[in-house]
Order: sequence, then C-alpha cells, then structure tokens
Amino acid sequence: MTATNNRPQRVTVRVPATTANLGPGFDSIGMAVDLWNELTVERGAFEVVTEGEGANTVPNDASNFVVAGARAAYKARGVDFPELKFHCRNEVPFARGLGSSSAAIVSGIVAGFALLGDGTDPSEALQLAAKIEGHPDNVAPAIMGGCQIGVKSDDKWITSGIPLPENLHTVILIPDYVGETSEARDVLSGEVTRADAVFNIGRSALLANALATGRLDLLRYATEDRLHQPARAGLYKGLYTIIRAALTGGAHGAFLSGAGPCVMAFATEHEYTVAYEMTEAARLHGIDASTRVVRPTSRGAHVID
Repeated sequence: MTATNNRPQRVTVRVPATTANLGPGFDSIGMAVDLWNELTVERGAFEVVTEGEGANTVPNDASNFVVAGARAAYKARGVDFPELKFHCRNEVPFARGLGSSSAAIVSGIVAGFALLGDGTDPSEALQLAAKIEGHPDNVAPAIMGGCQIGVKSDDKWITSGIPLPENLHTVILIPDYVGETSEARDVLSGEVTRADAVFNIGRSALLANALATGRLDLLRYATEDRLHQPARAGLYKGLYTIIRAALTGGAHGAFLSGAGPCVMAFATEHEYTVAYEMTEAARLHGIDASTRVVRPTSRGAHVID
C-alpha cells in the first residue's frame, strides 16, 4: 500500500457474508459468517471488475454498491469523489440471502475512508451503510462482526452485540437460483396481527438469550417466525420441509437466511448430517443446491493492504 500525503494509492478490504433475521428478528438481527468478499480500490481511470460470485450479474458501472459505498465515505468528509478503479473478488454467494449487497456497500465505505487516510469509525459506517441499504440487519455485522441487534432511534441507528457460543457452526443450503430482495419484500403484508407481533417479540428475545447463555436447546423455538417466512414460503418451495430436515438431522434451529433463498441451520455437532438432510429435502422438491459449513466470525470488515 503506497501512500501520498498519508493517503494511499491503493487499499484492499475484506468483508464477511452475513445472515439476517435469524428467524424472528426481521430487519433487526444479523450475524457475520466466515465467507468473505475482497475489494481492492486504487486511484486511476474509473473501472469496476468483478471475479467470482456474481461476476456475470453485478453492474460494472457507477450503480455498483461498492461505488455507492466509497462515494458515501467521500461525501461524509466533504471531499470530491475521484476517479477510482474497483476490483471485486467475491466468495459470498450473490443474491442468495447472505448479504452480498451489504458486503459491497460496507467494503466501499471502508475502502473510501482508507483512501482518505482515515480509519473507519464503526458507528459512522453503520449510519452511512444503513442509509444506503435501508436497514441495519446485514450491514451492522458486516461492519462489526459477530451477531448484532440493530434499531433506529429518531434518525440514528444503534447496534448491540449478542455473544455467541464458541462451538456454534452454521450449515448453509445454497440453492442454484437467485432470489430478488424486492420480490421477497413485496409479498409481505404491511400489517400484522397482535398475536403475530407477540409471537415474534417473544422469540426474538428468546433468540438473543439462547445465544448469549448457550441454551441452544431453545433455538428450535427461538428461530420460529410469523412475520416473513410464511409469506416467503410461497416463493421458495420446500422451505419448511428443509427446515424440518435440518432439525431431524440434528440442528438446534433453522431459518430462511435474509430474504432467501438460502436456508441456514445452527449446529454444534453432526453438521454434515444436517447438510445431507437439507440437501435431500431440497432435492425432493426439485431444487439443486450446495451446502457450506462455516462458523460465525467475530471479525467484521477490515483493511488488509
């Protein structure tokens, strides 16, 4: 990383995949997992190049979220946005419910601040990223790592971490098709009943407590939801069959990851049995899918070069 006047010519940032909602925590709870995108930004004629996940799909112009993130960082400092080259190397599955858009936004913000010669203040990055994304559930863990609760008070986003058991793994079923977040939001009702609100409030509290105290036996109930998964089950065939298969295989709990179509399960043993059962359930519904077994990560976005 060469620098001029404390402003480097090039920076490289890593940012983790994230899962949102974790069942009942709609738009307010998210967790970082050990899959990573890497973004290199250097000064020069504008260009966006993408390798890996989404390479043939993501835009290669200024509408790419890595550009939006970097632009937000420069705007926050009152500095004109310069010509920059963006090189993305993506491991996070694109448009599958694993926070690929948040990873792009956050990597751009962190790279932008680094190019300005600044470190990244997590709270400031959260405000900028959530403004672009519209909610904090993916961007908060992408920035800070771990499992994060995000809420808004007036115009400020606030986040707080949930401690996670050290032996916790996630089993991720990754279907071979993409999900459109806009479509997954359009199917949701604008109103909920009091009973459904109470159902999710109680389970969100139970989820945080179960993770923080290691009461993983409670996750079977704490990952249940009535606000978004029932409606989205109409988009993703076999959702509840796959969730039940994960539990049968030994998972503590399972849920639709973000807006889908990925399904994620929590496990502390028999992870590959859980993966097999989930894959077989998907196959019976005509879904080709792969699986990954990864740990949550306590590390969020960071500069590596």
